[in-house]
Amino acid sequence: MVEDYRNPHRGKGLPGLAPLPLDDATAVGALLSLCPAHAATQLLSLPGLAREIGVGTLQLKDERDRMGLGSFKALGAAHAIAREANKARAARGSNWSEALHGRVYATASAGNHGLSVAAGARLFGARAVVFLSDTVPEAFAARLAAKGAEVRRAGATYEDSMEAAEAEAARQGWTLLSDSSWPGYTEMPLRVMEGYLQIGAEIVDQIDAPPTHIFLQAGVGGMAAALAALFRRAWGEAPVIVVVEPEAAPAILESLRAGAIKTTAGPVSSMGRLDCKTPSMIALAGLARDADQVVTVTEAEAATAVARLSTEGLETTPSGAAGIAAMLAGRPPLPPDARVLAILSEGPEDA
Repeated sequence: MVEDYRNPHRGKGLPGLAPLPLDDATAVGALLSLCPAHAATQLLSLPGLAREIGVGTLQLKDERDRMGLGSFKALGAAHAIAREANKARAARGSNWSEALHGRVYATASAGNHGLSVAAGARLFGARAVVFLSDTVPEAFAARLAAKGAEVRRAGATYEDSMEAAEAEAARQGWTLLSDSSWPGYTEMPLRVMEGYLQIGAEIVDQIDAPPTHIFLQAGVGGMAAALAALFRRAWGEAPVIVVVEPEAAPAILESLRAGAIKTTAGPVSSMGRLDCKTPSMIALAGLARDADQVVTVTEAEAATAVARLSTEGLETTPSGAAGIAAMLAGRPPLPPDARVLAILSEGPEDA
């Protein structure tokens, strides 16, 4: 069942969930300034699609070529690893390429997070071991291996692969680098989310006028919560922030409804990077405070959005198009003068 759910915790948040997402991108920008591969991504204007949806303006932040890795995730795990490399380099006097020699980072991935871990680890002399569920395409496993990661299959779902990564990291003494968080595990995912703040900082610099409505797709919720926190800091309470989830994985929505972290059940979604049945604790804490609404979209609606964006020359996946899918489906209804912002979060599967 598709839903358009108004967040009853807006402005207050949920008690007992900590920490909250960070909202200042200054340190991220300073670290990225040392990276030759870093460049701001485009903020696109889509007047034809805006007319079709029935809004005043529609702008889309295009993350499909972020640092050559194909998605916004390039800013997350790689940023967390770069922070550790910077500390180690200063302490040991080593160069960047050997700063983390001997370290092993373990993670689970439904897609692009694993690429970010693999790229960050290789850049600073560490190893990456990425656990994938059986539903992740073999082509993606090959992409990870090409980045130098060791790939291991574990379980039928993302949650299964995450349990396997956590257990093996504990057994081997490796560093677990998840993009999700839970009680007792917050520091690394907080730094992953901090990296995503760069997207928001660029948008604030690039946009002509603050949006009235912001659509943020969510899996475990890391990007959505980080950007929502930064946008509240930059633009205050005025923008309506809408979180978009697959109908098959409404983890944020059901957790807000329950007033606590909730694991949902459902079929496998074509929105693979958003098909996460349990939210990140940090992300839920932030979105409970900062998001106005959570909507769900169907598989068919996501496919329609992918096809519509393709006519604009914007090839993406159902995950990348989720915000546009919600708009095309009319969830929530938007006024004709709305200035809308959304995130094109990743390129096509075969990019």
